[in-house]
Amino acid sequence: MQSVKRTLLPGVMAAGLMGGMPALANDESAKAPARPAAFAQCLACHTVEQGRNAFGPSLATVAGRKAASLPDYKYSKALTDSGLTWDAGTLDQWLSGPAKLVPGTRMPFGGIADPERRKQVIDYLMTLK
Repeated sequence: MQSVKRTLLPGVMAAGLMGGMPALANDESAKAPARPAAFAQCLACHTVEQGRNAFGPSLATVAGRKAASLPDYKYSKALTDSGLTWDAGTLDQWLSGPAKLVPGTRMPFGGIADPERRKQVIDYLMTLK
């Protein structure tokens, strides 16, 4: 009987602990792609926290946002006047070379040349809330 208790007890305890945990399939964070390695260069100037800017504006909720629209960040006139809205297409152009898309931008970034790395960053940006 002691042998059975020692064998079953850890499994019963683990099952009890897991019973209170949500299934990963229903977890929103399980659907979000992992932060790609190429995004590390973005974090040198940007945060992903809403309302917290750094050298560059926060990238939280960037998907679907009008360019240069955060009220607590001073953008270049060029970006403010660009009329861009950040979607996958405009982000792809921007991340290819910001100064090519918006001459006069103050973003000191040459771009991501590799289309696959750029896509990984864009896919991640599209999930930020």
